[in-house]
Amino acid sequence: MVHTFSSNLPMGIKAPKFELLNVISDELNTLDQLQSELATVIMFICNHCPYVKHINKGIAKLANDYLSKGISFIAISSNDADAFPDDSPKALKEQAELNDFNFPYLYDETQQIAKAYKAACTPDFFVFDGDLKLIYHGQIDDSSPKNVEPNNGKDIRNILDAKIKGQPFTLKQIPSSGCNIKWKAGVSPF
Repeated sequence: MVHTFSSNLPMGIKAPKFELLNVISDELNTLDQLQSELATVIMFICNHCPYVKHINKGIAKLANDYLSKGISFIAISSNDADAFPDDSPKALKEQAELNDFNFPYLYDETQQIAKAYKAACTPDFFVFDGDLKLIYHGQIDDSSPKNVEPNNGKDIRNILDAKIKGQPFTLKQIPSSGCNIKWKAGVSPF
Protein backbone atom coordinates (compact mmCIF):
# COMPACT_ATOMS: atom_id res chain seq x y z
CA MET A 1 0.00 0.00 0.00
CA VAL A 2 1.31 3.41 -0.96
CA HIS A 3 -0.27 6.20 1.09
CA THR A 4 -1.57 8.73 -1.46
CA PHE A 5 -3.51 12.00 -1.40
CA SER A 6 -6.22 12.99 -3.85
CA SER A 7 -5.25 15.26 -6.71
CA ASN A 8 -6.05 18.97 -6.75
CA LEU A 9 -8.83 19.78 -9.24
CA PRO A 10 -10.39 23.12 -10.16
CA MET A 11 -13.95 23.61 -8.98
CA GLY A 12 -16.54 23.77 -11.73
CA ILE A 13 -15.07 21.15 -14.05
CA LYS A 14 -17.65 18.83 -15.61
CA ALA A 15 -17.97 15.20 -14.53
CA PRO A 16 -16.63 12.91 -17.25
CA LYS A 17 -19.33 10.63 -18.70
CA PHE A 18 -19.08 6.86 -18.33
CA GLU A 19 -20.75 3.55 -18.95
CA LEU A 20 -19.59 0.91 -16.49
CA LEU A 21 -20.63 -2.48 -15.14
CA ASN A 22 -22.72 -2.31 -11.96
CA VAL A 23 -21.40 -5.25 -9.92
CA ILE A 24 -24.62 -5.41 -7.90
CA SER A 25 -27.12 -5.61 -10.77
CA ASP A 26 -24.70 -6.99 -13.40
CA GLU A 27 -25.93 -4.31 -15.82
CA LEU A 28 -24.20 -1.40 -17.51
CA ASN A 29 -24.95 1.99 -15.97
CA THR A 30 -24.22 5.46 -17.34
CA LEU A 31 -23.67 8.69 -15.47
CA ASP A 32 -26.74 10.11 -17.22
CA GLN A 33 -28.88 7.30 -15.73
CA LEU A 34 -27.53 7.71 -12.21
CA GLN A 35 -27.04 11.44 -11.72
CA SER A 36 -29.29 13.61 -9.56
CA GLU A 37 -30.76 16.96 -10.50
CA LEU A 38 -29.56 18.24 -7.11
CA ALA A 39 -26.15 16.67 -6.42
CA THR A 40 -24.23 13.50 -7.21
CA VAL A 41 -21.54 11.99 -5.01
CA ILE A 42 -19.01 9.88 -6.90
CA MET A 43 -16.57 7.95 -4.76
CA PHE A 44 -13.64 5.87 -5.87
CA ILE A 45 -13.37 3.03 -3.38
CA CYS A 46 -12.31 -0.61 -3.37
CA ASN A 47 -12.59 -3.70 -1.22
CA HIS A 48 -9.06 -4.32 0.07
CA CYS A 49 -7.87 -0.85 1.19
CA PRO A 50 -7.78 -0.38 5.00
CA TYR A 51 -8.77 3.28 4.57
CA VAL A 52 -11.94 2.25 2.74
CA LYS A 53 -12.65 -0.60 5.16
CA HIS A 54 -12.46 1.97 7.96
CA ILE A 55 -15.29 4.06 6.43
CA ASN A 56 -17.52 1.43 4.74
CA LYS A 57 -20.27 1.73 7.36
CA GLY A 58 -19.97 5.52 7.33
CA ILE A 59 -20.39 5.57 3.55
CA ALA A 60 -23.53 3.44 3.85
CA LYS A 61 -24.97 5.70 6.56
CA LEU A 62 -24.16 8.83 4.58
CA ALA A 63 -25.93 7.49 1.50
CA ASN A 64 -28.91 6.28 3.54
CA ASP A 65 -29.28 9.74 5.08
CA TYR A 66 -29.21 11.61 1.75
CA LEU A 67 -30.69 9.38 -0.94
CA SER A 68 -34.22 10.29 0.19
CA LYS A 69 -33.25 13.98 -0.08
CA GLY A 70 -32.54 13.69 -3.79
CA ILE A 71 -28.79 13.08 -3.72
CA SER A 72 -27.29 10.33 -5.90
CA PHE A 73 -24.38 8.19 -4.76
CA ILE A 74 -22.16 6.20 -7.11
CA ALA A 75 -19.19 4.05 -6.08
CA ILE A 76 -16.51 3.13 -8.61
CA SER A 77 -13.62 0.71 -8.20
CA SER A 78 -10.78 1.06 -10.70
CA ASN A 79 -8.15 -1.19 -9.15
CA ASP A 80 -6.41 -3.87 -11.19
CA ALA A 81 -8.41 -6.95 -10.16
CA ASP A 82 -5.87 -9.32 -11.73
CA ALA A 83 -3.20 -8.12 -9.31
CA PHE A 84 -5.68 -7.51 -6.46
CA PRO A 85 -8.38 -10.24 -6.58
CA ASP A 86 -10.12 -8.73 -3.52
CA ASP A 87 -11.17 -5.94 -5.90
CA SER A 88 -12.78 -8.21 -8.51
CA PRO A 89 -16.43 -7.53 -9.41
CA LYS A 90 -17.51 -10.58 -7.36
CA ALA A 91 -15.63 -9.36 -4.28
CA LEU A 92 -16.96 -5.81 -4.75
CA LYS A 93 -20.51 -7.18 -4.80
CA GLU A 94 -19.80 -9.02 -1.54
CA GLN A 95 -18.43 -5.76 -0.05
CA ALA A 96 -21.61 -3.94 -1.09
CA GLU A 97 -23.85 -6.62 0.45
CA LEU A 98 -21.82 -6.86 3.67
CA ASN A 99 -21.95 -3.09 4.19
CA ASP A 100 -25.54 -2.51 3.02
CA PHE A 101 -24.56 -0.25 0.13
CA ASN A 102 -27.83 0.83 -1.47
CA PHE A 103 -26.25 2.70 -4.37
CA PRO A 104 -24.65 1.52 -7.63
CA TYR A 105 -21.17 0.08 -7.34
CA LEU A 106 -19.41 0.21 -10.69
CA TYR A 107 -16.27 -1.51 -11.95
CA ASP A 108 -13.85 0.46 -14.14
CA GLU A 109 -11.99 -2.44 -15.72
CA THR A 110 -10.05 -0.31 -18.25
CA GLN A 111 -9.19 2.31 -15.60
CA GLN A 112 -10.06 5.02 -18.13
CA ILE A 113 -12.70 6.55 -15.84
CA ALA A 114 -10.28 6.86 -12.91
CA LYS A 115 -7.88 8.60 -15.30
CA ALA A 116 -10.64 10.91 -16.59
CA TYR A 117 -11.54 11.91 -13.01
CA LYS A 118 -7.88 12.11 -11.99
CA ALA A 119 -8.73 9.80 -9.10
CA ALA A 120 -5.54 9.05 -7.23
CA CYS A 121 -6.49 7.11 -4.12
CA THR A 122 -9.13 5.07 -2.38
CA PRO A 123 -11.21 6.59 -1.00
CA ASP A 124 -11.52 9.64 -3.24
CA PHE A 125 -14.75 11.70 -3.09
CA PHE A 126 -16.22 14.03 -5.71
CA VAL A 127 -19.48 16.00 -5.32
CA PHE A 128 -21.10 17.43 -8.43
CA ASP A 129 -24.08 19.78 -8.66
CA GLY A 130 -27.17 19.20 -10.81
CA ASP A 131 -25.26 20.38 -13.89
CA LEU A 132 -22.49 17.90 -13.08
CA LYS A 133 -20.04 20.66 -12.18
CA LEU A 134 -17.56 19.85 -9.41
CA ILE A 135 -18.39 21.55 -6.12
CA TYR A 136 -16.27 19.44 -3.74
CA HIS A 137 -13.33 17.06 -4.06
CA GLY A 138 -11.72 15.65 -0.97
CA GLN A 139 -12.14 13.66 2.20
CA ILE A 140 -15.36 12.34 3.71
CA ASP A 141 -14.24 13.50 7.18
CA ASP A 142 -11.17 13.55 9.43
CA SER A 143 -11.35 9.87 10.39
CA SER A 144 -8.64 7.42 9.44
CA PRO A 145 -7.52 3.99 10.58
CA LYS A 146 -4.61 5.89 12.12
CA ASN A 147 -6.67 8.15 14.42
CA VAL A 148 -9.73 8.15 16.67
CA GLU A 149 -11.72 10.86 14.84
CA PRO A 150 -15.36 9.86 14.27
CA ASN A 151 -16.39 8.56 10.86
CA ASN A 152 -19.42 10.84 10.59
CA GLY A 153 -19.04 12.11 7.01
CA LYS A 154 -19.00 15.74 8.19
CA ASP A 155 -17.19 17.23 5.18
CA ILE A 156 -19.52 15.65 2.63
CA ARG A 157 -22.55 16.31 4.85
CA ASN A 158 -21.68 20.02 5.09
CA ILE A 159 -21.59 20.45 1.33
CA LEU A 160 -24.75 18.38 0.78
CA ASP A 161 -26.70 20.22 3.50
CA ALA A 162 -25.78 23.59 1.99
CA LYS A 163 -26.75 22.36 -1.49
CA ILE A 164 -30.11 21.03 -0.28
CA LYS A 165 -30.89 24.30 1.54
CA GLY A 166 -29.76 26.39 -1.43
CA GLN A 167 -27.18 28.12 0.74
CA PRO A 168 -23.82 29.33 -0.46
CA PHE A 169 -20.86 27.30 0.66
CA THR A 170 -17.16 27.86 0.92
CA LEU A 171 -15.95 24.54 2.17
CA LYS A 172 -12.21 24.03 2.37
CA GLN A 173 -11.19 21.26 0.03
CA ILE A 174 -9.24 18.87 2.27
CA PRO A 175 -7.63 16.13 0.17
CA SER A 176 -8.71 12.59 0.75
CA SER A 177 -5.97 10.10 1.53
CA GLY A 178 -5.64 6.38 1.41
CA CYS A 179 -4.22 3.65 -0.77
CA ASN A 180 -3.09 4.55 -4.25
CA ILE A 181 -5.23 3.25 -7.10
CA LYS A 182 -3.69 -0.02 -8.25
CA TRP A 183 -2.89 0.72 -11.89
CA LYS A 184 -2.41 -2.05 -14.40
CA ALA A 185 1.07 -2.54 -15.79
CA GLY A 186 1.64 -0.08 -18.58
CA VAL A 187 -1.21 2.24 -17.54
CA SER A 188 -0.06 5.67 -16.47
CA PRO A 189 -2.36 7.44 -14.02
CA PHE A 190 -2.77 10.75 -15.85
